Amino acid sequence: MLGETTRDRKTERREATRQEILAAAWAVAHEYGLAQLTLRQVAHRVGMRAPSLYTHFASKHAIYDAMFGQAWQQCDALAADATARLPHQPRAMVKAISRTFFDFSVADLARHQLMNQRTVPGFTPSEESYAPSRRVVARTVDTLAGIGVTDRGDIEIWFAVVAGLIDQQFANDPGGDSRRRLLDRAVDMWADLVGLPEDDEPIDTGTGIRP
Repeated sequence: MLGETTRDRKTERREATRQEILAAAWAVAHEYGLAQLTLRQVAHRVGMRAPSLYTHFASKHAIYDAMFGQAWQQCDALAADATARLPHQPRAMVKAISRTFFDFSVADLARHQLMNQRTVPGFTPSEESYAPSRRVVARTVDTLAGIGVTDRGDIEIWFAVVAGLIDQQFANDPGGDSRRRLLDRAVDMWADLVGLPEDDEPIDTGTGIRP
């Protein structure tokens, strides 16, 4: 009938299999560690022989690449939603962004390592998989610019502070919240450095800076 679309069932099955392989790869990474992932382990979990995986992914690094893109897509979607609901006061805004990324990161060690560390020797993400990461960073930079923080060094220091607390959480209090409880203090120290007003002070709505 007119108006009906023809489903490409072969493509749907192929994509479903790719997603099943990725889910298996994440399961292996969570159980054995990201760098210990093997094609044999992944194939076993989806009921394949290891060579059959090459029908769907050209190499183990191609699986890592798809996992990387998937992880950053999740982060991008979460960050976009959080950005739409940010408070208007500068410090509260930065604290909210910091908590969103902190919570996402510490929820999954293997995912964090793949997204933000060089845990897999020789792995470099493709431009396609890296694109969501660029969107997250660009959105954050635009948000900071909206409150008057435009210096690249100031922005990189903030990224480093949040990333450092994430790494400290994994290293010293996995499953806890001791470093999360330091986030607001760390952001206030950074905000003092870059000259953001206290949240109860009036600000210039055009720049986010004290009038």
